Amino acid sequence: MSPTTLILAGLVLLLTVGIGTVVHELLHAAVLRASGVDYELQWLHGEATGRLGAGVFGTWASVELRAVPADLAPWRLRAASLAPLLLATPLVAVAAGVVPDPFAGDAVVLQLAVVGWLACSLPSPQDFSMVWHAETVLSEGHLPVADGA
Repeated sequence: MSPTTLILAGLVLLLTVGIGTVVHELLHAAVLRASGVDYELQWLHGEATGRLGAGVFGTWASVELRAVPADLAPWRLRAASLAPLLLATPLVAVAAGVVPDPFAGDAVVLQLAVVGWLACSLPSPQDFSMVWHAETVLSEGHLPVADGA
């Protein structure tokens, strides 16, 4: 593999993960909006690192709940938490034979783009926490905090 291909593959991976992270959070937001939950999308925020530092070391995008309706069904919060799994739907097209398998050839740049995109489809630990503790969020209005935190 040439150095140019290696650099291009790294840049494509970084770009794909960046776009995938934003789409991941937008999928959360879309389900929350459809459920009537008040939320805030935050972009490039982090601990006192500024916007550039947040883009490199911090959070690129996140969804923060503001107010959760008391009569909201827990499955709606669970659906919002697991919505990013929809990013894995291109695998269905590959499995159905509609789209050629990107891992069948030597297209390293495409393969890293697919890996980065699929990595963004994975729910985060906070997402899984919302799945397991949806009732607590609805009754108390916040996620439970571990002892000592």
